[in-house]
Amino acid sequence: MVLFFQSPASVLAVSVGNPLAQQDVEKLEWLFSGAKYAGATSLSSRQTYVGPRREMVTPWSTNAVEITQNMGLTGIERIEEFFPVADSKPKFDPMLQEVYRGLGQDVFAVDRTPDPIRHVSDIAQYNAQEGLALSHDEVQYLEALSKKLNRRLTDSEIFGFSQVNSEHCRHKIFNGVFIIDGKEMPSTLFALIKKTTEQNPNRVVSAYKDNCAFIQGPVAEQFAPAAGDAPCEFAVQDVETVISLKAETHNFPTTVEPFNGAATGSGGEIRDRMAGGKGSMPLAGTAVYMTSYPRMEDSLKEAERHTEARPWLYQTPEDILIKASNGASDFGNKFGQPLICGSLLTFEQEYDGKFYGYDKVVMLAGGVGFAKKSDCLKEKPAAGDVLVLLGGDNYRIGMGGGAVSSVATGELASGIELNAVQRSNPEMQKRVYNTIRALCESAKNPVISIHDHGAGGHLNCLSELVESTGGEIDISALPIGDPTLSDREIAGNESQERMGLALHEEDLPTLRRIAERERTPMYVIGRATGNMRFTLVNKATQEKPIDLLLDDMFGNPPKTVIRDKTSE
Repeated sequence: MVLFFQSPASVLAVSVGNPLAQQDVEKLEWLFSGAKYAGATSLSSRQTYVGPRREMVTPWSTNAVEITQNMGLTGIERIEEFFPVADSKPKFDPMLQEVYRGLGQDVFAVDRTPDPIRHVSDIAQYNAQEGLALSHDEVQYLEALSKKLNRRLTDSEIFGFSQVNSEHCRHKIFNGVFIIDGKEMPSTLFALIKKTTEQNPNRVVSAYKDNCAFIQGPVAEQFAPAAGDAPCEFAVQDVETVISLKAETHNFPTTVEPFNGAATGSGGEIRDRMAGGKGSMPLAGTAVYMTSYPRMEDSLKEAERHTEARPWLYQTPEDILIKASNGASDFGNKFGQPLICGSLLTFEQEYDGKFYGYDKVVMLAGGVGFAKKSDCLKEKPAAGDVLVLLGGDNYRIGMGGGAVSSVATGELASGIELNAVQRSNPEMQKRVYNTIRALCESAKNPVISIHDHGAGGHLNCLSELVESTGGEIDISALPIGDPTLSDREIAGNESQERMGLALHEEDLPTLRRIAERERTPMYVIGRATGNMRFTLVNKATQEKPIDLLLDDMFGNPPKTVIRDKTSE
C-alpha cells in the first residue's frame, strides 16, 4: 500500500507493508514538516509530477526509511518525493527521474521481469549491439574460447570479459606493443612510466600494483577507540604510517552527466584509497578539469573569439564546469573529505582545417591519505576464506562503464552511454568507510585483501579479489534493489559505494558487529576455492551465468598493437 502526504511544494509517497495507526500517521506528518496526510487514493491524473524512477530506490529514501525506524515506526519500505510541474513536457534527468501523470497505488510498481541467461551465438553482433568496445582480435579470441569449451559463452561471460579487459581497467594501449617506422619499441608506455620508480624508488613502498600507491610516512599517534565492535574508551598508540597517493580520470561520465560523473569520480578515487593494501584512510582530495572554451556571455575571453562554438551532444562546457565542480565538492562534503586544491584548463585550436579541443572532458580526481605500514600490502586468500560485500543494493547503474569510457563519446547509442554513468551515494560510502576504518585501527586487522567496486562492478572487484586462487560467488546472495535486473546486470552494474573483502571465517562475527554498529549493509557472498576458476552461481536455481578459468578471463587476451611512422 502507498500512502500520500501533500505539501504546497511536493508530494511524499510512503510504501508500507501494513496499515499504519493514526498515531504513526501523525508522526510522519511531523517528520515531513507539516505535509498533510492525503490518504491512499490516487492523486489527480490531470496533474504532472517529476519524481524518481520506479526501479531505483534513492539514497534519500534509504536514509528517510532509517529515520522512521529510529522513531519506532515499523513496516515502512520506501519514501520518495514527487514534485508537481505545470509543463506537460517538463525538463528532467532521465537517468534519475521520470514523469508521472498523476500518482496512484502503482507509483512504485514494476511490471518488467528479469531477462534470462542468454547463450550468445554471434559474438561480433553482440559486441556491437551492447557497445562492449571489443576489438576484432578480442572477438576472435572469445570465438576460439567458445570452441575450446565446446559451448556458447553466456552474455555475462562476454560482458564480463569486456569489462575486466577494457582499456579503462587494463590500460591496453599503455601496455600495448608500439611499432614505429617498422621497428618494435623495447618498452611499453607503462614500462616507461614504471621505470622512474624502479631506478629511483626513494620512499616508495608500493606502486603500480594496487588500488593506490604508498610512500613511507612518519610515525604518528593513532587516537581511536580501543575496539570498533563495542562501546569503549579511546586509546593512543604510535603507528608507523605510509602515505597513500591516487589520481584517476572520470572523463566520459563527466562529459555525459557532469554532476554525477564528477561526484562518482571523486567518490571512486576515495574508494581506491580506502581499498589500498588491507584498508587505509582518505584525508583530502583534488580535482582537475579540462574542457573546450566555456564562452560565458558576461566574460568572453579574447581567445574564445577565434573559433566558433560547436554543437554539444550532452552538456556545454559551461554547464560541465559548473555542475562537475558542484558534484565533486558535493561528494567530498557529504563523505567528509575536503577538496583542497585543483586546476582548470580550457583549450581549443583550429589547425589545417580541423578543430581541436577538450570536447571529451578531462576530469581527474586525486587525493592523499594514510595507512598503517603493516597493512599496506595485500595478502592472498586461500581456499575456504570468506568473501564479503559491504555497501548498497544493485541497480541498473554504470552498466558497461569500463568499456563505454574506452571509446569516443557519442560513438555508441545514447541509451548505452546514459546507462553507463553512475549515481553517487556518499552517505553509504561513509558507512562502509567507518567499518573499514574500525578494522584498520584495530590491534590486528583481519582483512586479507580488499577491493572497491569500480568499473565492471562485482565482475572486476570479485575476480580481482580471487585472482590468485579462484572463487565461487552466490549471485542470489547479492542485494537487489531493482527486481528487474538480469544476472548479467547484477554481476556488472556499477552501483556505487561497495567494497569486497576476503577474510578468514573466524573473523566474520567481529566484522558483523562492527558493520551493525556503523549501519553498514553486509553480505556473505562466497568463498575462495583454490580451483583457479571464477564462478557466479545462483544457489537458488543452480544456473551459472559465469564459469570460466581465471586464465581465460585475464591471462590470454590478445595484445594491442599500435603502429605509427615518423612524419616531418
